[in-house]
Amino acid sequence: MRWSSAITLLCSAAALILSFLCLFAGSSRSFLQNGDLLTLNMSRLGYGSTFNTTDGDGGYLDNLINDAQSDVNDLINDVATDIVSQLNISDFYSVHLMNYCKGMFEPNGTAAANGSDVSKNVTYCSPRNSAFHFNVTEVVQNALPGNISLGDINWPADVTRAQNLIRTASIATESLYIIGIVFTFIAFLGAIFVFFTSGRLSACCNVIIDLIALIALIGASVVATVIAVKAVNALNNYGSDIGVSATKGTLFLGMTWAAVALMLIATIVSIVQLIKGRKNGGYISDMRQKH
Repeated sequence: MRWSSAITLLCSAAALILSFLCLFAGSSRSFLQNGDLLTLNMSRLGYGSTFNTTDGDGGYLDNLINDAQSDVNDLINDVATDIVSQLNISDFYSVHLMNYCKGMFEPNGTAAANGSDVSKNVTYCSPRNSAFHFNVTEVVQNALPGNISLGDINWPADVTRAQNLIRTASIATESLYIIGIVFTFIAFLGAIFVFFTSGRLSACCNVIIDLIALIALIGASVVATVIAVKAVNALNNYGSDIGVSATKGTLFLGMTWAAVALMLIATIVSIVQLIKGRKNGGYISDMRQKH
């Protein structure tokens, strides 16, 4: 029995739990909604620099903005909320690895824009899909009334191009997470086996499995981080003109890199066990005792 294997056991178990949470966060309206990869804030749509509300062209969105501005002193009916609600668009869209959720800010969108404390009222979560890719352009277009197009709200073409670039990366991230979870689970079982037994072959196998799990989790975390950063930057850069913004999911990034750190510790302990066992001849003595 090797008590140092308890470290590997605990670390791999914790990494497995965190990886599962990253993969399945947001799978329902009540399950880990703050574990999103990024959140798209649509509550200020129509209030970017692209729109000139003092000299409009009489279009649908322009009329909505002007009508809302006439009630600007009404603290209950926020101007941004009026426009978004009339366009049938949710205040926010939380993007998770396998689905997305949407809802409204409470008390209103202005409080969220001003950095005040707000809560999220999640109204819908899409079904989980192993090949999920959040297509913000399609989601917004489907939400708009039939007589309103993306051109009417000056939807940036650069956002559409940016989301197409990260589509393959999103699928790769999910695949790496699945591989990481599978091998982390095997590493967990291997740690249990090594905890109660000893042997050079089992120690070597444990190191190999730990390394594969570690590499997969690192790959998934790196790609997920790049996706979050690139997507948020693109949405903020290209969407600011129409009042659209985005934020990275700090809890998600914290969980995924914590899983990497835990698996790294487990791998280091497994390597130390292997080296120490070979150096002390522990495996040879164990085999002699069995005979």
